[in-house]
Amino acid sequence: MTDLRPQLILLPGLLNDAELWRDQVAGLSDVARCHVADLTRGETLGELARQVLDEAEPTFALAGFSMGGYVAQEIARLAPERIQRLALVDTAIRVDTPERAARRQATNAAAQRPGAFLGIADRLMASYIDISRLDDRALTDRIQAMTQRLGREVFLRQNAMPRVDGQDALRALRCPIVIICGENDAITPLNGQREMARAIGCSHLLVIPNAGHMTPMEAPEAVNAGLRHWLGRTDR
Repeated sequence: MTDLRPQLILLPGLLNDAELWRDQVAGLSDVARCHVADLTRGETLGELARQVLDEAEPTFALAGFSMGGYVAQEIARLAPERIQRLALVDTAIRVDTPERAARRQATNAAAQRPGAFLGIADRLMASYIDISRLDDRALTDRIQAMTQRLGREVFLRQNAMPRVDGQDALRALRCPIVIICGENDAITPLNGQREMARAIGCSHLLVIPNAGHMTPMEAPEAVNAGLRHWLGRTDR
């Protein structure tokens, strides 16, 4: 029997692996054939995008989280005709400002100091998740284990990749698009998500209450519901 479920490629963010999307892979298996891409091996966002395309089916649904959203934008630039639908989750589309680029460089310099890497991960937890979840050890332990598993070298490589403006590539797409974000996301704040929706002509913005940046892990049921609705849409 032919499997009519679309391939859904899930793109993790910085220092994330398949654990980020664990609940989506399980929760959407009846409507999509989920594949989590490995974004740990390239040197540029364009190189990561080409790796994803090389392993993908001819057409696919695509969901990019945080840094993975920038990889999705590169895929839209390289092969827009292959994207059946696109979900942008807690991400952004703008090129790094000089200030943000400088912060990336400073963070990489700090991470290279002996014994500093895990401390940086600890200090960033309050910006990763909603403040109400900071005492949720099951959640914070999952995030810490994921970042520690990938380690310093992956962090340095991913964090150094320049972010490129994706507005034109995304606005040119003619497929169903959804933007999903946490109400209290401190890394890609809500006002930026609304600006992104306007910039690319996306009328589907799902704001998840009481959630921070890590919505696929913080609020898996709400994210799954949003993605399930998106997978069934026929309008842009």
